[in-house]
Amino acid sequence: MARCRPRPGPPRAAEPTPQIQLIPASVDGALDAADEAVDLLLDTGRAPSEVLVLTTGDAHPWAAHELSFGEASYWAQHDAGDDVFYAAADAERARPRPVVVVAVNGGTDAAVAGALPAAMSRAGALLIVCGDPERVNTLLAASV
Repeated sequence: MARCRPRPGPPRAAEPTPQIQLIPASVDGALDAADEAVDLLLDTGRAPSEVLVLTTGDAHPWAAHELSFGEASYWAQHDAGDDVFYAAADAERARPRPVVVVAVNGGTDAAVAGALPAAMSRAGALLIVCGDPERVNTLLAASV
């Protein structure tokens, strides 16, 4: 009796790798650089709902303000997906978006090294990293 072997399915397409852009910025200037990147994205036609901004150090002022009203309200805005959303880089609840902007505004090397691949996995088309180029490149290379 001949055995039937299952036919292989169509080859699976590899997950697209997002384009990575690095914007040189100091730790103190990373939030401003991220805000400028978001403004440029919106000015060039990106919808606010397509952008997620992550921080590796202190919370973005928008996130800190919104969190002052409570976690439920803050995450309800995220879940609605209507606007740019700002979160800590280690916020596991933040869902992927086409564009992720990371402000390397502090955090240990280990925390930043973990945040960068996590941010890349959330970015559908574009990952923008605002930080010290030498540090970012070193940590990206170490995390690959």
